[in-house]
Amino acid sequence: MEYVTAVPHPRSEAAAPVRSGRRSLALALLCGALGAAVTLLATRQRWAEGTATVAGGGFPLTAKGSDVTGVPAALAIVGLAALVAVFAVRRAGRLVVAGLLALSGAGIVAASLVSASDNSALDDKAAQASGDTSATVTALSHTGWPYVAVVGGALILLAGLLALRYGNLWPAMSGRYERGAERPRRKARPVDPERPEEIWKALDRGEDPTEA
Repeated sequence: MEYVTAVPHPRSEAAAPVRSGRRSLALALLCGALGAAVTLLATRQRWAEGTATVAGGGFPLTAKGSDVTGVPAALAIVGLAALVAVFAVRRAGRLVVAGLLALSGAGIVAASLVSASDNSALDDKAAQASGDTSATVTALSHTGWPYVAVVGGALILLAGLLALRYGNLWPAMSGRYERGAERPRRKARPVDPERPEEIWKALDRGEDPTEA
């Protein structure tokens, strides 16, 4: 009895890295763009609220994420720019940009976790409202929006890790868009010496009509 051994087709083996590159590219773009959008949205929401005593009465105060810390929003923009820049560079440059993308996501996660229980922004508002620099906020509470920003940062971090792992399989910007790239010059069409209009057109183009 003869046994037949299945041998992988060379074409299927060559197509595997291409499929991996496409899938990782689509996932990285989705995670990076969604993570930046989620982070920016979260920083515009209410992160903390409390009450300050003003003129013997309670005065409600709220603080948005951008009031508490500007780091997540800034890093979200940096990460979004790095995600786009990944396609403009190659080899070592791509690794550097991918690392920046991953670090942006990690920074968002860290800054959001640290600021989740921060009350300094509300204390500053209480001091402004009461005119007393030592005033603080009472009945302090925090919302879940800082953890939404953490999720956004984690998505950007994932996009950066995908770029580090599979970035070498992703397409790069076409050479015609790169700075300093020269387009191939079109070969001049032979000029008919018996047609004066063609001679004049050749001279206007800066060509020598006497060259064969």
